[in-house]
Order: sequence, then C-alpha cells, then structure tokens
Amino acid sequence: MDEVFHALASQARRDMLGRLAVGPLTVGQLAAPLTMSLAAAAKHVQVLERAGLLNRTIDGRRHICRLEPGPLASAQAWLAFYEPFWTERLDALDDLFRTGPAHNEEQ
Repeated sequence: MDEVFHALASQARRDMLGRLAVGPLTVGQLAAPLTMSLAAAAKHVQVLERAGLLNRTIDGRRHICRLEPGPLASAQAWLAFYEPFWTERLDALDDLFRTGPAHNEEQ
C-alpha cells in the first residue's frame, strides 16, 4: 500500500490514472497533455506499474497502458476505516458554525 500512496502523491500520476479510467492509452498519449517528455512520462508509468495501478503491454513500439483498479480499492478500504473519525470531527465543526461564536461564548 505504501507504493500506491507514493504513486498517488503526484498530480501527474493522478491525472494519468484519471485518463486511463476512460480506456487504454499509450505512454505518448499519457504524456501529451502534461507538458513533459516521453522519458519523464515513462518514469511516471513505471511508478504506477510498480504500485500495481496499471498494466503495460508492448505492441511493437507502442506501450499500451490499462488501469488496474484493485490497489485503489485496497487504499479506499484503508481510508474508509477513518471516515467515522472525519465525519464526527466535521459534524462538530458544522455544529460550531451553525450556532456561531456568540452562542458558544454564552455557554
């Protein structure tokens, strides 16, 4: 899971994953909108591949990448464990905003 969160730490890699959710793309297609060289994109693809987030196949000179969502599900399950904590804290903050500081000072 460390490799998954490391891979997700980069905006460029998150963008690549988002576009792969629509369908397979070549490394060149992944690089095009990110204003980076093909070599830099290939390094990002390697990070995603090591994390198990994409599968790369080679067809001649083309490297075709496909999203592998399994590791994302594991990361989401880990984060879901903490959701009740966040919800409780956010609900308390919402209550504070709804009652306002003047109301809280009276108590």
